Amino acid sequence: MAEAVSVTPELLEWPKKDRRRFLHAVYRVGDLDRTIKFYTECFGMKLLRKRDIPEEKYSNAFLGFGPEESNFVVELTYNYGVTSYDIGTGFGHFAISTQDVYKLVEDIRAKGGSITREPGPVKGGTSVIAFVKDPDGYVFELIQRGPSPEPLCQVMLRVGDLDRSIKFYEKALGMRLLRKIDNPQYKYTLAMMGYADEYETTVLELTYNYGVTEYTKGNAYAQVAISTDDVYKSAEVVNLVTQELGGKITRQPGPIPGINTKITSFLDPDGWKTVLVDNEDFLKELEK
Repeated sequence: MAEAVSVTPELLEWPKKDRRRFLHAVYRVGDLDRTIKFYTECFGMKLLRKRDIPEEKYSNAFLGFGPEESNFVVELTYNYGVTSYDIGTGFGHFAISTQDVYKLVEDIRAKGGSITREPGPVKGGTSVIAFVKDPDGYVFELIQRGPSPEPLCQVMLRVGDLDRSIKFYEKALGMRLLRKIDNPQYKYTLAMMGYADEYETTVLELTYNYGVTEYTKGNAYAQVAISTDDVYKSAEVVNLVTQELGGKITRQPGPIPGINTKITSFLDPDGWKTVLVDNEDFLKELEK
């Protein structure tokens, strides 16, 4: 047993040394062309690629504010014949940073978009935000900020135990806790988790609502994908951390048949799914 003791601390250091970044968020939509039109016209995203897999009866579209080699993107999935999904109570929102929230909201309204919170400062703060809904009912927070290399800046998920989640993402995925905000007046606490400063990159915003320990997942939002240099080593770490904090590996590390990209996937203690994707394989896939 002596050997296991010496391996474990070194193994747990791996996620901090690994080259990791958020690659994409995967979710399901009822009409691919409708969503592409909304994201390109209202948000100013670019359609990066589209693929149809008739034998599996689904199509994908990848959209974002920059190339997939460097930017976080959304991967939309359309399953043939399925026009609507249940978003559930656990998924929160995506966020987009912009230099002028008021102007962006005007543009979205002019194109028939649904504004669910008018632009203005957050309660008790100075940040200017607004909320809008896309045609499938996904919520997007618009945040006023200076220029950013990554405007697609947040994925917000609700969790049942914030400290457990912070520990999980630090240990299993090597993320840093960038900031934690407790708002007793509105009965929630949130944690920003990521690999770099939140003004430069995409972060995971985990929200705990006082007293709420469970949420429904629905069948709309699927997962986030994160890069790694070694899916096998990364899966070993996740396996260790799930034994301590909960969650489970849902796909053992290895290549996807037909594509040969190596991945592993797992659920966090709340059941939110993450896929780890081999860095080099991912870039090769983009070249095809």
